[in-house]
Amino acid sequence: MSIDPRAVIAADARIAADVEIGPYAVIGPGVSIGPGCWIGPHAVIQGPTTMGAGNRVFQFASIGDVPQDKKYAGEETRLEIGDRNTFREYVTVNRGTVTGNGATRIGSDNLLLAYSHVAHDCILGNHIVLSNVVMLAGHVELGDWVIMSGYAGAHQHCRIGAHAFIANNTAVLQDIPPYVLATGQPAEPRAVNLEGLKRRGFSEEQTRAIRNAYRALYRSELKLEEALAQLREMAASQQCLQVMVEFIEGSTRGLAR
Repeated sequence: MSIDPRAVIAADARIAADVEIGPYAVIGPGVSIGPGCWIGPHAVIQGPTTMGAGNRVFQFASIGDVPQDKKYAGEETRLEIGDRNTFREYVTVNRGTVTGNGATRIGSDNLLLAYSHVAHDCILGNHIVLSNVVMLAGHVELGDWVIMSGYAGAHQHCRIGAHAFIANNTAVLQDIPPYVLATGQPAEPRAVNLEGLKRRGFSEEQTRAIRNAYRALYRSELKLEEALAQLREMAASQQCLQVMVEFIEGSTRGLAR
């Protein structure tokens, strides 16, 4: 363990043997930090927060502090973080609230760039990129491999499906399905995220199926239930479309269309 003597560590913090903690970092009560983590100078981690292995927290980040929710009354809520995430300068991640199952959850292999914010009760999957100054309001859910470009934001309770791409300065006010590229204020679906699918090894057959599903949903002028019925038929032979069907069926804020 390499802890700078100028760091402030709570007596009950649980820190793995090989964790590095820089000068003036603050590790508060109820924090658990897994093996291989690096905590930079002046970073602050408050608890209850559980952090897995191989995470990096850069200077001046604030991880696990109380939610920015006027209804919060000091209840014990938590932040759960997986493995190999990177939190760059001035990133802020808040704990959950009792109205949101009590927890904010971040998966593994995510990259949160400078000044991005993850509010209370958000749920982030894996391999996500939040570019500089991305803002997530409370209760937002992001699927695996989502990329949000600089200054994009998501309204509370919105969901963004796996492999979606949100362009810079985009305002997400309703759900964005998997595989979709969205831009604008408010966000509007523009196309399939073809570059993302290519990078992640989707086959030509899978990509063709996703494009056909996108046309049914956004270019056919079908009502949502009619388009969803077509997607269910397509998903019977193309498993990659099942995630779209389930996402749409689970939408509560409605789809951006």
